[in-house]
Amino acid sequence: MTAHQATIPETALSRKPSHRARRRRPANRAKRRSSFLTVVMWLCVVYFMVPLIWLFMSSTKDNSDLFTTFGLWFGPDFNLFQNIVEVFAYKDGIYLRWTLNTILYAGVSAIGATLLATMAGYAFAKYTFPGNKLLFSVTLGAIMIPLTALAIPTYLLFSSMGITNTPWSVILPSLVSPFSVFLMRVYAADAVPISLLEAGRVDGAGEFRIFWQVALRLLAPGMVTVMLFTLVATWNNYLLPLIMLNSGDLLPLTVGLAQLQATSAAGGGAQALFSTVITGAFLSIIPLIIAFLYLQRFWQTGLATGGVKG
Repeated sequence: MTAHQATIPETALSRKPSHRARRRRPANRAKRRSSFLTVVMWLCVVYFMVPLIWLFMSSTKDNSDLFTTFGLWFGPDFNLFQNIVEVFAYKDGIYLRWTLNTILYAGVSAIGATLLATMAGYAFAKYTFPGNKLLFSVTLGAIMIPLTALAIPTYLLFSSMGITNTPWSVILPSLVSPFSVFLMRVYAADAVPISLLEAGRVDGAGEFRIFWQVALRLLAPGMVTVMLFTLVATWNNYLLPLIMLNSGDLLPLTVGLAQLQATSAAGGGAQALFSTVITGAFLSIIPLIIAFLYLQRFWQTGLATGGVKG
């Protein structure tokens, strides 16, 4: 009895050091890995923030300070508000017209492309129909085709239809996004349980009702991602509007600011608009920042919901 009692404490004591060692080693590895990732993330933050800082600092300077002062700091005079006034006063406020055009093109394209990609991705993920694999393979192959290769054929097609130099010539090509379809297909495969769809069918709901009232709510985080991708891509699109649009009243910000920069560079100093161009570029990214900050809460909600379900 005494030997048995003495054996138990010795066994327990012999296990304690190995237990602590096993706990200590993963903690040390996690700490090292966390430090490395922290350094990498800070480098990424610096890489992405430096151009934005330069853009903001440069938009506070006039033309002379723009070329004679350090780019990452303020100049002798703070001319941000004066530059903003000059931006909106140029050619009777053409910048405001460009901004409204860009909001129209990007907003309609983002909503339309998100809806089409969500429906197509949901169909590929949850239905089996003839040609399913073939159509999805064609969609994956379309991702590999650069958009610049399709610009001229798209222009010739729209020219034969008579819709060039119209907003539709910019909106319609932006509605088709093969990558968004692939993304929503992958997301819908895990986000929408088959049992939930079968329960809706047992209750007598049709396929469209199941999609609009059940599946669409579960796909919200993926839809927000697709919407942001399409919004940024259309907002920053330069080649397609440059080819399709001829009228200055229909230009988006990208093409309008490029023409403004060309006018300033070709003026030989007679029409120095460099500070106006930079301030206009700075103002053009503010709506994208606002959209991202507003829509990111849907990502957080989707991640939290997934964590609770797990």
